[in-house]
Amino acid sequence: MVVLHEAGPVRSSRGGRPRDPSRDGVIRAAILRLLAEVGYSALTMDAVAAEAGVGKATIYRRWRTKHDLVVDTLSDINRAIAVPPDTGSVESDARALMDLVVTTVQSPAGAAIRSLLPAMQYQPTLVEAFRNGPLAVWRNAFAAMWARAEARGEVRAGMSGTVTAEAMSALIVQRWLLTGEPLDAAYVDEVFETVVRPLLRNARPAG
Repeated sequence: MVVLHEAGPVRSSRGGRPRDPSRDGVIRAAILRLLAEVGYSALTMDAVAAEAGVGKATIYRRWRTKHDLVVDTLSDINRAIAVPPDTGSVESDARALMDLVVTTVQSPAGAAIRSLLPAMQYQPTLVEAFRNGPLAVWRNAFAAMWARAEARGEVRAGMSGTVTAEAMSALIVQRWLLTGEPLDAAYVDEVFETVVRPLLRNARPAG
């Protein structure tokens, strides 16, 4: 599930009238919608202001440039991702995390990230923002899952960061970023049963 949390500390690099933090969520949601619709190149500060229903000064009090706006919003996506709780089983943990990835990539945030792929080729700060945002959430969640499973004796030590670990979400990410094919429940079920379950069985401790 993807939920919007309360806004964090206000960040501003400009003087003048204090910004209203209650508008942050509305503005960020507008940015994500526009990125998904028009992409990075066609995005403008004026369009963001119009989409969010605020004045241009409200946007410029937060960000000096379009690039700053997008990088900050992309880095901030991690606050909008709710990580599933410990279920007590590595298999149910794995399925919950797969659902988390699917829900995120099918959200406005996921559509916005996909629209940024062309710009990421020449804007390394966008790549860094993606790594520090949703990618960091996914990696940390999977690492915690493997640590819990190891502590319970369900898997052998050192599974986090292995090819097995990468494979658990690779097919979902491939459809999201490359092929554009549907990520429906039937597909996720098939991936879980035919790929993830066998991987988890092979990850069990020897003996």
